[in-house]
Amino acid sequence: MANPLLAVNFIADAAISNNRLVKFGTGDRNVAVATAATDSIIGVVNEMPAGIATGERVDVVRVGIAWVEAGAAITRGSLITSDAVGRAVTAAPAAGVNNRIIGVADESATAAGDVIRFVIEPGSVQG
Repeated sequence: MANPLLAVNFIADAAISNNRLVKFGTGDRNVAVATAATDSIIGVVNEMPAGIATGERVDVVRVGIAWVEAGAAITRGSLITSDAVGRAVTAAPAAGVNNRIIGVADESATAAGDVIRFVIEPGSVQG
């Protein structure tokens, strides 16, 4: 079970699928899908309709334990970041490269498309 402790309402800059990681968007109250390990990821979209359209309101889980769709296999306990479409992947920066992370996988994913729980702990990691 997830345990979202804080969800904040934003406006979607573009379409956002459920269980995807997001970053700040074009304005102070906007969000967009995170598309890189270097994005400043702020949270995840959970328990919303199948998809959020451009300009619609969306709740973003910022604190707690939440669900996220995996973009590849992930081992429980791994630091996670975003792939090119807002799915969680293991943070694995090259030497001297920084990755922004959104948290720690609370469960393992065996393949892309699995939905797993993670603990939201934003930060960064350097390879």
